Amino acid sequence: MNQFGGNWTEAKMDIVVDYAKAYLTIMNKQPWAKTLYFDGFAGSGLIEVEDTTDRIKGTSLRILEIDKPKPFDTYYFVEKNPKIKAALESNIQANYSGKNTYVIQEDCNVKLVAMAKYLKDNTNYRALAFIDPYGMSVNWESIYALKDLEVDLWILVPTGLGINRLLKNNGEISDAWLTKLEKFLGLSRETIKEHFYKKEITNTLFGEEVTINKEKGTVSKAGELYKQRLGTVFKYVTDPFVMRNSTNSIMYHFMMATNNSKALKIANEVIKPKYKL
Repeated sequence: MNQFGGNWTEAKMDIVVDYAKAYLTIMNKQPWAKTLYFDGFAGSGLIEVEDTTDRIKGTSLRILEIDKPKPFDTYYFVEKNPKIKAALESNIQANYSGKNTYVIQEDCNVKLVAMAKYLKDNTNYRALAFIDPYGMSVNWESIYALKDLEVDLWILVPTGLGINRLLKNNGEISDAWLTKLEKFLGLSRETIKEHFYKKEITNTLFGEEVTINKEKGTVSKAGELYKQRLGTVFKYVTDPFVMRNSTNSIMYHFMMATNNSKALKIANEVIKPKYKL
């Protein structure tokens, strides 16, 4: 069972569902096209509300409930945890057995690359993908595989709870963490350090002293950087929806990348009202 993360969890789900409804309205006018919904971290379908016995429907089940103006032609849910995958299958079989669904136990990276190949081989398909990862588990090469394809990609980027935590204030980052940053951002460790750190040279009695300090506003810079990186794969990237905790610290940047200018406009319109929460 997934855990409820607060108002921003609801906002994130509302954004994806509202966008999906607008997306299907447009696709309903293009009967030649087949629609695919891809969820790379699908969960069980239900979310436990903290400190209560309540459970609410997660994004996967809410997407399956959309029937007007049309449902998706195919739903592809990826969940690596076998128990959570089985729970999702059970929830789908109990309430949505009439939908064309696939629930797969696999790493999201593997299936993102597989989806890219499928879209290249089946050019009548249009995909809406939602990536809500556990930490920094999505490799950049998996995102890059989607280059120039007919897919709208919503992705939650762990800027505060992921990237920033690996960027030590003094720049002394372990090799394992640098490797993780390289895989996630698709950049060399030298480029990453140049982006997030600055060198300061101080003249002392015994000569020049060089210190390495992390730049201010690192979390925001991480969000800007990931948006720029998506811009090397897709033509357009939305303004991110910035998710903050109760102390107003940024946890995530949520954004959508697409090759369709109309999709960009709709996505930005869906995101904007959520800032009033």
